Amino acid sequence: MTTVDTVRAADATAPRATRAWRTLRSSRTAVVGLAIVALHIVIALLAPLLTSYDPIAGNASQALLGPGADHWAGTDQYGRDVLARVLYGGRYALGVSVAATVVSVALGTVIGCATALRGGWFDDLIGRVLDAVLAVPAVLALLVVVTALGTGPAVIVLAVAVVFVPQVVRVVRGAALAVVPADYVTAARARGEGTWSILRREVLPNIVDVVCVEFAMRASWVVLLISSLSFLGFGADPPTPDWGLMVAENRTAITVVPMASVAPIIALATLVIGLNLAADGLSKAWGVDRIREGL
Repeated sequence: MTTVDTVRAADATAPRATRAWRTLRSSRTAVVGLAIVALHIVIALLAPLLTSYDPIAGNASQALLGPGADHWAGTDQYGRDVLARVLYGGRYALGVSVAATVVSVALGTVIGCATALRGGWFDDLIGRVLDAVLAVPAVLALLVVVTALGTGPAVIVLAVAVVFVPQVVRVVRGAALAVVPADYVTAARARGEGTWSILRREVLPNIVDVVCVEFAMRASWVVLLISSLSFLGFGADPPTPDWGLMVAENRTAITVVPMASVAPIIALATLVIGLNLAADGLSKAWGVDRIREGL
């Protein structure tokens, strides 16, 4: 047996997670994207160590200052350090976005797998309900939920779930439909296993790559959507350090202190780019056809 054959044999017998990690490392796009996201996470966690300024406390005498030795990115109209607000803003953006994405993808995955496995009238009923929700524009649906229930992280997570769960269901259902006719699923049904047991043991392990790509892709859209809500005044409440809120608060003074608006835009753009690169790299490394799956 040659060296190449030995490596292939080792890959074939390695655990699924190990093979997935080896394939992932071969994708430069995925590595770069995940590195950018990881950098944002590290900066958000270490924000108190990276700046000595309070992101909320203002100082009227220090308002609208340009970049300098004391304030590297300047100050906003309330005298708050822009760099501190950008660093702490990553905590809000990542925290709420990750929570909203986890809820959306988890619910969408369970519903999508269940509809594919059960089929029949249940599949048709869920499909019609989801079509009705998808007919409403995303921003409008978000505004309706936030207006009815108020602002706050929990409400935003719920609003995002309302918008994205139907889309996740469609993608996961399409992937699960290719697994349901398999012999091992038929054998599990013949053994009398329940729906949840089949989903957990037979279906989900075989579509985990699609779910991971879906998570990365949805996360980038969730970050943008939540920032858009804050920009419109329906997301984070002042004086919460949030990138969308920072742009809204400082856009009128952009000619005086451009960094107060440009800095959060750069932070938001790099995070979204990292998530998109990660999603593209994952889909190519794991052979997920995003066009076919509807991603």
